[in-house]
Amino acid sequence: MSFIDKVRVTVAAGAGGNGKLSFRHEKFIDKGGPDGGDGGDGGDIVLAASRNQNTLAAFRYNKEVRADPGRPGGKTRKHGRSGKDLIVAVPVGTIATKEDGTVVADLVQDGQRAIVAKGGRGGFGNAHFVSSRRQAPNFAEKGDPGEVFDLQLELKMIADVGLVGLPNAGKSTLLSKLSNARPEIADYPFTTLTPNLGVVDIDKTSSLLFADIPGLIEGAAEGKGLGHDFLRHVERTAVILHLIDAYNDDVAAAYKTIRGELKAYSTDLTKRPEIVAITKIEGFDPEMVADLIKQLKKAVSKKTPVFAISALAGIGVNPLLFSINNVVKADRAKVADSNVESAPPVYKLTDTSDAYTVTKEDDIFVVTGERIEKFARRTDFDSEEGVQRLRDIMRRAGILHELTRQGIEAGQTIRIGSGTLVY
Repeated sequence: MSFIDKVRVTVAAGAGGNGKLSFRHEKFIDKGGPDGGDGGDGGDIVLAASRNQNTLAAFRYNKEVRADPGRPGGKTRKHGRSGKDLIVAVPVGTIATKEDGTVVADLVQDGQRAIVAKGGRGGFGNAHFVSSRRQAPNFAEKGDPGEVFDLQLELKMIADVGLVGLPNAGKSTLLSKLSNARPEIADYPFTTLTPNLGVVDIDKTSSLLFADIPGLIEGAAEGKGLGHDFLRHVERTAVILHLIDAYNDDVAAAYKTIRGELKAYSTDLTKRPEIVAITKIEGFDPEMVADLIKQLKKAVSKKTPVFAISALAGIGVNPLLFSINNVVKADRAKVADSNVESAPPVYKLTDTSDAYTVTKEDDIFVVTGERIEKFARRTDFDSEEGVQRLRDIMRRAGILHELTRQGIEAGQTIRIGSGTLVY
């Protein structure tokens, strides 16, 4: 299965079912009353984070996800069946974003769910509108449409440790020796074409999740090479483990190259905690290793630990793992403390759903507003009683008064959403 970590899909929640227009008709019962039932609600689109998913490849050819619509209401006040919610499994670390950049879901825990598209509410049947003043309503509501829009799904791996480095720096080899991950390894650059995950046991009580990020090259942040598409996976790691091949002509220059790409990325990744390790030292004597470490320490921050290891020979690996574990624990504790200390702000929102505007376009008066447009969508404009109910709602909301103030005359057209009525 190909590794896909960024896709665009269309989500379509289910439409609500229409309410039923019906009157009771039974033998020996004269003038049976209204008995039309309500329509069922449409199904929601729900994203569910799952550890069993590790790619967004399922959406490569399935570009639309659609939930079931609600069923219409029936006679004898029968309520229409609601549409089933569509549960869509995505990998942990998936972010769902609308076209305007609004994040509608950020799934960071296994089992976490988020409704990304709401199903439409079912319309009321005519039995719902019975009152002392309206004993035989001859209209019913339409169901609301479900939300439909394009959604971008982007996977950002959530790992404790992100392995970065130039191609062939030994990332895959280290991961394969420390964990159960089995990345393809060969003696040439760009071996790794997709990120690999592996669980590394530190001791009997703790383990860390490592992510092997494909090799970066100079210019990766601008789109060159294979690593650009995978830099996003470093964003959520607790610590960056920067590996440098001991056989590089200049280990300090190799370090600065990758460090520059991390800094140039849209999110400055150099702010993440970092540990540096020189790899493949099994063919070097201690003096040569010490000289490489000395060269590298001139390029790194004073707070950055520098190690020399051989994954194949197991040299220096345990001290490196213990150091990584300590940094991860400190970072996670820092995040936990900040979450506790920063109390969520309290926002006092002003309800603007009843607000409306009236404008004139040629000879047509256009009414816009969240609440009135919602009522218009649910109105059957072929039913005079249904239209009259909409007029009553407009009167109570003050819209008819505003139309009169703007000079509307009898016979002129009012447009609300996609529906029209005559004043």
